[in-house]
Amino acid sequence: MESTTRISEPATRASGGIPAPALAVGAAFLAMFDATVVNLAIPDLATDHPAASVADLTWVITLYVVMLAAFLAPAGRLADVLGHRSVYLAGTGLFTLASLACTVAPDLTTLIVARGVQGVGAAAMLPASLALLLRNTPPARQARAIGLWSAASAVAAAVGPSGGGFLVDAFGWRAMFAINLPLGLLLVFGAWRAPKLAGGGGRWPDALGTGMLALGIGGVVLGLTQGQDWGWSGARTIGALVIGTAAVTIALMRSARHPVPAVEISLWRGRRFAAANVISFGYGMAMLPWLLVGVLYLTEVWHYSELEAGLAQSPGAVTAAASALLFPRLFGRYGPRVPIVAGASAMVATAVWIYLGLTAEPNFLGFWLPTGLLVGIGMGALATGSASAAALAVEPVRFAGAIGLNTAARQVGGALGVASLAAILPQTGAASVPDYVHVYVFCGAVALLVAVIGVVPNLSAASPARARESLADTGT
Repeated sequence: MESTTRISEPATRASGGIPAPALAVGAAFLAMFDATVVNLAIPDLATDHPAASVADLTWVITLYVVMLAAFLAPAGRLADVLGHRSVYLAGTGLFTLASLACTVAPDLTTLIVARGVQGVGAAAMLPASLALLLRNTPPARQARAIGLWSAASAVAAAVGPSGGGFLVDAFGWRAMFAINLPLGLLLVFGAWRAPKLAGGGGRWPDALGTGMLALGIGGVVLGLTQGQDWGWSGARTIGALVIGTAAVTIALMRSARHPVPAVEISLWRGRRFAAANVISFGYGMAMLPWLLVGVLYLTEVWHYSELEAGLAQSPGAVTAAASALLFPRLFGRYGPRVPIVAGASAMVATAVWIYLGLTAEPNFLGFWLPTGLLVGIGMGALATGSASAAALAVEPVRFAGAIGLNTAARQVGGALGVASLAAILPQTGAASVPDYVHVYVFCGAVALLVAVIGVVPNLSAASPARARESLADTGT
């Protein structure tokens, strides 16, 4: 039987020699890489599956996003109960196996199902990975640890479009999934060698409430994601949104009275935690359509290839990574308010700059490059600020649950943002430059609201009680 140990001092290296930061960064990179890289495979998939419609092919992207959003919060809650290392190992193993299934998928249906399983694995490993990192990091350095985790996602976003384009051009669409296997196996090995540490509670969360929560979030995201294709007044769209909303309501009602709830309602009574999740929702609502409209503009108006568009987006992702690493240095004095307000303000300023200067004539060095660098700084600051505000507002035994809820809020906000983009751009015919500008203005308006919320007093400094929380009585 595997031994169970507890920790009295934060550790930075897992048994077997793999540092905890490497396990966390690897998981964040894998999940984001797979979220950004597959878009470029659609043309190649269409060649291999000529009988499939575009709607069929996009399910390779959609199902991953839906399952990721649906299981983030339940998986985070489960990690707090069963142990962060155990859920990390299960999630990473599932993600790696699903990547193998995607690589060898004999038909489109198998590929789509495997992508859904991949999304579940990513949902399990993301909150568990950051919780594992935070539980192995001294309180004074936890904000920087969150910055490192956020930076890994930004680097993946930078590598994904350009790296994915190269892989597809050189080896075909299967290579985008095969590339996950070496890193996935390494992370599984590292987590396996780490000591198994006890979870924060002895009982499983409410199974029915957990299922309702996953169904509800998944239904809402599905309705928002597919609303454009299905029609906003169509039965499938309305059904997904209604069922999703009802399921979330049932989950919350059960959580209010269940002894081991699927959602810890008490977390939301803290203004700081609630504000952090509203900010994360707004960040997703501004960030995802911003990234998508950039690729659309570069390919449709400036006539860049997919690979060129990916490379053009990369400088912004690099500054996002740098921003995520640098802004946590201010947390000790100012808390997450500074990166949240500064990041949102940078997005607003960039939206104004685009409103004033975007033209149909390609101008990468004089316009697109500085625009991408500035908005990248804003996105990196917002990513680490919103995650830090949520995670550091709770005690260590609730890290994964808090992170899962915060990341799920971002995913739902992103789905709503992408749906808004689809509503703003014309349904027929080519979009004009003003049409694209309107999307950026929408994103800037959302970012402005985020900046306003970010100045609330509850985000001004780290919680002293949380900062002094001892790690001796709980495990990962």
